[in-house]
Amino acid sequence: MSNRYARLMFGRGALERQRADGSYAVYGANADRDDDGPDHLDEREIGLLSSVFQFHLATATADGYPYIQYRSGPRGFLHHLGEDTIGFADFHGNAQFVSVGNIDDNGRIAMFVADYPRKIRLKLFGHATVVDAAEDPELLSRLMTVGDSRIAARAERSIVITIEAFDWNCSRSLVPQYDRDYVRALNQAHAAETAELRARIADLERQITEA
Repeated sequence: MSNRYARLMFGRGALERQRADGSYAVYGANADRDDDGPDHLDEREIGLLSSVFQFHLATATADGYPYIQYRSGPRGFLHHLGEDTIGFADFHGNAQFVSVGNIDDNGRIAMFVADYPRKIRLKLFGHATVVDAAEDPELLSRLMTVGDSRIAARAERSIVITIEAFDWNCSRSLVPQYDRDYVRALNQAHAAETAELRARIADLERQITEA
């Protein structure tokens, strides 16, 4: 991974705190050398991004206020579009257009993506572009397709993001959470195992009776 994350995220205040705390050698020193260039998505990052059904998207207003929005859809609604580019369909909402407007203003975004059952989380930073449906209907159609199914929700535009940097967080403070599909899959696996064990017990009882 490059030092782009350190160069983007560690401002003067953060570096001063790191020097005072003694953590500068681990973190801030990475920003001392020349910029390595953007981070590049690999199989690990793409695998997580392509499998989630939710994430948080942060943008900034023209006055610099951060705005965080929760985004969700069917698992796989966040698409890898090639190299370091990802995208998703912007579903119809309350028509405030805060995130979309912020992206139109400056395009800088941050994302927080987590796999709660496995306690995995990833922070990403990049530049986003809003592509209205009329500009590229084929792109929106692609983003509305997950596997062999088409998302039923209404969408009017695409959000395309080029990733500049990312950072994997430690799992220490992440509380595991389990959605309905995850629990259903576990229950089905346990039910199948229980049925198999009962069948084996019944067969053993039959053999004992016949002996």
